[in-house]
Amino acid sequence: MNLRLSFFDKQILLFSIVLFATALMIPPARGTPLVKVGGSFALVAPDGTAVTDQTYRGKWLLVYFGYTSCPDTCPTTLVEIAAALRMLGPDAAKLQPIFITIDPQRDTSEVMRNYTQSFDPRIIGLTGNPQQIDAVTQAYGAYFLPHKTGPGTQDYVMDHSIYIYLMDPQGKFARAFDTDSSGDRIAATLRELMAQFHEESPSGSTEQTSIEFKQRP
Repeated sequence: MNLRLSFFDKQILLFSIVLFATALMIPPARGTPLVKVGGSFALVAPDGTAVTDQTYRGKWLLVYFGYTSCPDTCPTTLVEIAAALRMLGPDAAKLQPIFITIDPQRDTSEVMRNYTQSFDPRIIGLTGNPQQIDAVTQAYGAYFLPHKTGPGTQDYVMDHSIYIYLMDPQGKFARAFDTDSSGDRIAATLRELMAQFHEESPSGSTEQTSIEFKQRP
């Protein structure tokens, strides 16, 4: 992993992040998102098998990007996702929470499995090679930036996106939550959108794209 970025590279990354976040915060016309969120991906499941976005088609997805060495935001967010699963009761069977690492160097399949199971066994942790992680983060408009903390190869922390992406059963972006969202708020929103998705058409299609993003310093 190359942990060094030039000043120019950092400025381009920052500009891209601000531009993407700005576009997401502009209310889109009905059925016409201003930015495309999500797409195909190929990653590695906790048991070492290959999975793609099609593996989870037919379920709602809560997609969150982070890493197991994250000191605060990631564990806090996963606690709230686990709480939302409990609050959903039987409706939780319609949902698949996915935690995708942005640190594949340290987060192997086994590490991811042990980490996510400590919050809720229904949360799946996905990893992959650096190219696969780059592809899926780009598809979701997520970002990550490593910072060295010492001379060793393992001495670094990661800045990363703080959003939870909700994808509908057809693989379309439905909504986003910031990581301050509580479990009960996530569960309540999911119940509402699940009911709406079922009612709007026999095929379950929906035109609504609701965005709720905040920037964190």
